[in-house]
Amino acid sequence: MNAASIAARAEFARPEQFGPEQSGPERHRNDHPRTEYARPEAAARTPRGVEYDLLARTTQRLTAAWTNRKANFPTFVTALNDNLRLWSTLASDVAEPTNGLPAALRAQLFYLYQFTADHSRAILADRGSVEVLIDINTAVMRGLRGEGIEG
Repeated sequence: MNAASIAARAEFARPEQFGPEQSGPERHRNDHPRTEYARPEAAARTPRGVEYDLLARTTQRLTAAWTNRKANFPTFVTALNDNLRLWSTLASDVAEPTNGLPAALRAQLFYLYQFTADHSRAILADRGSVEVLIDINTAVMRGLRGEGIEG
């Protein structure tokens, strides 16, 4: 996958997720989520590391939003949509003819996007839960770390 294109197209950080904006001397220049990629240490990250971080943050938000869905349903819907947008971006990337992943892996990742889209609709219709989506994201994160599937 092309992490640079995924990171560029996947704008998942919403300022309201990080609390109220601060001003004045108490606000540090790196407190804003959009400055993360401008930090010198961010440039040293690998594409797999960027993809892993995107999946981890999206999965964390989805897990928290699922737990609190009855109290804050709009936040849950946003987290579910963000997860779907991430998978849509991944699917778009693996569909590119210039994508360097093996064809079989590209097809599997595209199928996971289709499943995620279908299952997200089922969740919104109260016919499913996010556990399977979290499992999928976690499995892909393990793959990005080279851990494979335990069995």
